[in-house]
Amino acid sequence: RSLKSRRAPASSPAYPERVAKADGGSYLLVSGTRAEVGDASALRGSPWIAVAVADRPIGKGHARVQLGAVVDEDVARFAAGALLSEVDEVHWADGDVVARRVERLGAVELGVRPLKNADPVAVRDALVEGLRQEGFGLLRWSADAHVLRQRLAFLYLHLGAPWPDVSDDALHARVDEWLEPELGRARRRGDLGRIEAGQGLRRLLPWASGDAGRLDELAPERFVVPSGSRVRIDYGNPEQPVLAVKLQEMFGLHESPNVAGVPVLVHLLSPAGRPAAVTADLASFWKDGYKGVRAELRGRYPKHPWPEDPATAEATRFTNARLRR
Repeated sequence: RSLKSRRAPASSPAYPERVAKADGGSYLLVSGTRAEVGDASALRGSPWIAVAVADRPIGKGHARVQLGAVVDEDVARFAAGALLSEVDEVHWADGDVVARRVERLGAVELGVRPLKNADPVAVRDALVEGLRQEGFGLLRWSADAHVLRQRLAFLYLHLGAPWPDVSDDALHARVDEWLEPELGRARRRGDLGRIEAGQGLRRLLPWASGDAGRLDELAPERFVVPSGSRVRIDYGNPEQPVLAVKLQEMFGLHESPNVAGVPVLVHLLSPAGRPAAVTADLASFWKDGYKGVRAELRGRYPKHPWPEDPATAEATRFTNARLRR
């Protein structure tokens, strides 16, 4: 929050902190204390009062006015004039940047008007707080940007520096590095939604060390399977990426693929794209698990090839009829 205030000259009346304004069924003293008046009190309903005597009953959150007097706003302003100020406030509230100029009498708010041309630094601070409260989902995230963040999280977990930590806490700590200059030009929530998160994340790649150019080598977006298809690798679980591919497209591959030295968990799918088996060791699956899968699926999908020895068979994404052409 940014605060800039201009205070009026000090006034002479004693106990200025005892002036209070009606506020939602009770009274707010300029000192910040909240007080109530009795149902039968002649003070009840008055916009402004001056509290002479008050106590705080045991177990009550508010003070109780025992003796006071009705005053008008002019008298209140004079009595508590030393506490009169005009404050510029810029902060994140209700999902957006709030910039306003507030006239206060101590803790009592007298008037509010929108603040034009708010301090850019204060606006930026408010936007950073908004990102902290509501998360980086306020930015524009394309599908590629989400995948890039997952790939970087995978590399940081398994290889460490110079690959960047892209957790929320780490990104907040480095906001100056990856969200500028766009963040400095933003003024409201909608402006955050126009900032491309993927473009920002690429600023964190280890360009200085030269490792940035190895991103596609170490954590490729796609893996070329034996059939020739380029299948996307899912890095959603940074502990072990997943490759979901139709079983026939993996025929002939003896070893499970790996990225950055980490074995990929292969989800082998039926011709209809349904899960048939999961393995991180293709060689063992071809030897021990394939026979059972073949027995279960060959009757259900007779148009597709089901060789007895998948380790030496030709990988394909086509049916038997298409292969005979």
